[in-house]
Parts: sequence; structure tokens; C-alpha cells
Amino acid sequence: MPPPLTPWEFWRQTLNSPKRILAPMVDASELPWRLLSRKYGTELAYTPMMNAGIFIREPRYRREHLESCAEDRPLIAQFCANDTEIFLKAAKMAEQHCDAIDLNLGCPQSIAKKGHYGAFLQDEWDLISKMVKLIHRELSVPITCKVRVFEDIDKSIAYAKMLEESGCYALTVHGRTREQKGPLTGLASWKHIQAVKAAVNIPVIANGNIQYWSDVERCLESTGADAVMIAEGNLTNPALFANLQPLVWDMGKEYLDLVERYPCPMSYARGHLFKIFNHCLMLEECFHLRQALVDGTNLEDFKAVVVELEKHFTPYQQGLKPWTPPADHPSSRLPFPPWHCQPYVRPSPEEHKKKIQLIMADEAKRKREEEDNGQEKPEGVLSKNKLKKLAKLARNPKKQARLARQDLVMCNQCSNLPGVKDDCQAEGNSKWRTEGSNGSDE
Repeated sequence: MPPPLTPWEFWRQTLNSPKRILAPMVDASELPWRLLSRKYGTELAYTPMMNAGIFIREPRYRREHLESCAEDRPLIAQFCANDTEIFLKAAKMAEQHCDAIDLNLGCPQSIAKKGHYGAFLQDEWDLISKMVKLIHRELSVPITCKVRVFEDIDKSIAYAKMLEESGCYALTVHGRTREQKGPLTGLASWKHIQAVKAAVNIPVIANGNIQYWSDVERCLESTGADAVMIAEGNLTNPALFANLQPLVWDMGKEYLDLVERYPCPMSYARGHLFKIFNHCLMLEECFHLRQALVDGTNLEDFKAVVVELEKHFTPYQQGLKPWTPPADHPSSRLPFPPWHCQPYVRPSPEEHKKKIQLIMADEAKRKREEEDNGQEKPEGVLSKNKLKKLAKLARNPKKQARLARQDLVMCNQCSNLPGVKDDCQAEGNSKWRTEGSNGSDE
């Protein structure tokens, strides 16, 4: 039987007409993070995106992804799926633990392409319509959808209308296309969101370009949307919806206290701390703390990093020591000192493409020079390629941190550097080992 409320009754009575919404984020919108975000202005939150097939098979997966508490409402459970019966079964198992079921039609990542879900379903309108209609008909809670736009505004409008007619009760519109991701992310089109909002008669949530509180207000005014959803902006500043730029160690402490009350995988906690502390950890003086986060395996390890970070930056924060950002360092362009929560701004797609072109041109030039030269380099002398890798290492704080206690010496057999693949199989040749580190639809 369909939900007894209309879409607008559901929006007002069940969800309390939210304006500030936290996005579903893989391995990042777990219960402790949702509670922290709710403390600072989030009015509606989503579970992490859950794979419907895994959800119905794995009890542990269900527990970890659907964990909630009384303070964690209203809550929407989001699934990715491409099979009507599997989606229905998963939704049935979740409906008593949430206020609505959301279908992810916006994830653009390679794993979504491989699994054939998220934004890679957006051309299969018949299948999408069947899934939405089935959940609308069979569940006691409504179904909502989160989508990306097409380049063509009219097609985006038709897509939204199809979802509305199929039974979607609220629509989140991420104003980027499926191709806008990673270094090609670029700006989201609020114009597309505005057009969709004007064309449908269900609540519309705008997603994209939200990094400061002023962006929230501008987005609502520009799009006419009923609410704003944030993802990446929230990860670097969970207090964004409260119009605050708090001290990073205060956010770290509050989050870890919540993790202690509501345990989650340590990889989630590590990921959140990396995002919150990002601007601090990019400074050479904090490379050892970056490595400590990489090596940390429990809450006590992470709490020690927070304490050390606070100890290091408090004299600057209190004005006891003058703060001068390193020349030509990203922190010199921040609006606030690096110990305040604030967004990481991606380079534009144009900048990325220009950089790639320069790299390719330089590589082609190097190859031509090597072919023209035709001479073997003297023993012990690094090739231009290895020199380039060394220069890249010098610009990469992560790799510097991993190699902080290693000498940059050449292998006496093949002249390889630490961290460069060693193909030399000679007996007695030196070997190096470096430690890896852990790495939304926004």
C-alpha cells in the first residue's frame, strides 16, 4: 500500500521542512558523523549509500550501514540497485529503521560503472521507473531519488517528470553531469536545478557548489529549491550549516568522542580526520602527524594526533607566535588560517587539462631528446625521467611523509630511487618499502 501522506505532507510532517541536508556519502556519512553534523545545523541526513545486493546478504554490512539512534531522525536510507526484486527486498528490510528510501541515480564513480548503478542507470528510464513504482506501491515509507543532470536542460526536466510520475516523493538534483567528476568536476549548474524545480510539483533539493554558508543562501535564492544538500563541504567543515569555521582540533575531539559512543570502522574515522585536518597536514612541519594518522589503528592513536595538532598550533591561534604561511604554499591562499575548518578547493578542469598538456609535451620532448642523443647515461647518473619523479616527490607531502625517515639514495645496481619500482634482480640489491594510506557524490 502506498504511503498515506502526499509528497508535501511527507516533506512538512515527517521531515519537518528541512533546509539543510547532509548527503549520503560512501564510508563517510556514518552515525557518529551524522550526529556531529546535526549538532551544527544539519536537519535531515542520509545513511551512506548501500549496495542493495550486499545489504540483503551480509548482516554485518546491514548493522554498520543502518546503525542509528533516537537523535538521528529524520533519516533517509539510500540504496544503489539495478534489479527491482533485490531493491524491494533490501528496502523492506530497512523501512522500519528510516523515514524514506532513496534510490541513488547520481554516483559517477568507476565502481558504479562496473556495477551498473548510480548515474550509469540514467539512460534506462524504463528500469528506473519500474524500481520507483515498485517501492512506492509496496512500502509504508516513501521513495525519494538523487540524480545528476543531463547536459540538455529539457532532457533533465523530462527525467525529473518521469521520476515524479513514477512515485518519487522528493528529488535531489546534483547540478553536474555524469562526466563531471574528479579533476573534471567543475561547477554545478544551478540553472539546471532551477529549471527542474519549476517543472515538478514535489520537493526539490539542490546539490553542488556549497562550500561556505553564503553559498547556501545564494543557492536557495538562485534555484528556488526547497533545501540544500552538502557533501564535500561538510567533510572539511561539519559546522558549515552553522556558519562557523571552528578549530580543527575541536571538531576532531567531538567526532572521536562520538565514535567512542557509537563505534564505526577506524578507516572511516581516519578518513574524516584527514579531511578536517587537510590544510594543516599539507604543511611540512606536520608531515609526521600525517604519517601518524596513516599508521594509527585505534581511537587512542587518533586522539594523540589531535592533541599534538592542538599543541602545535595553539600558540599561533592565541597570537603568542606570529603565523606566516610558507611562500607558494596552498595555505597562503586560504581565507582563514589552516587550523580553522574550511573547504578544499579543486583546481578547475581547465587548469587540469592545461597541466596534463604540459606534462605530455614535456614527456614527448624528453623522448625525442633521448632518441636523438642515443647515448647511454654515465653509471650512477639519474635519467631525466627519474629526476622528474624526484621533483614530483618533492611536491607531494604524502610521499615525503612516508619517506621522512629514509635516505634518498640510489640502488647501487640500477640507480632506482626509494618508491620507484625496482626491476633489478641482482643479488644483494637494496630494496625499499613504503606504507600505503587510505584515500562522494558531490
